[in-house]
Amino acid sequence: MKQKISFSKQLKSFHFAFNGLRILFREEHNSWIHLFLTFFAIVFGFLLKISVLEWVLLIFSIGFVFVSEIFNSAIENICDLISLENNPLIGKIKDLSAAAVLFSAITAFIIGTVIFLPKIVVLF
Repeated sequence: MKQKISFSKQLKSFHFAFNGLRILFREEHNSWIHLFLTFFAIVFGFLLKISVLEWVLLIFSIGFVFVSEIFNSAIENICDLISLENNPLIGKIKDLSAAAVLFSAITAFIIGTVIFLPKIVVLF
């Protein structure tokens, strides 16, 4: 039997998602670095009048970094729940999830460089 779609349940799911964002910015210091760099990328996007395609790439890369950071934080919390003791396998899992964030940040940096560097060079 199919369940009826509940507007209140849908609203509650948004509440949980926004709570996750509050947790991210309250507990994960790197998220503030990402937010700081996001602010500057958006400001530069407006100042340098990037194209629609460049905006899409910029927004996608920003989202890619934040999603990676959120998954990394979730994985780290699960690992801490499983074991707070020094466990080589847990350490490996945490290192791999941190590497995903690093990889996404490097990718975003490259995309930002491809978008912004030619426009900055033209200014000088």
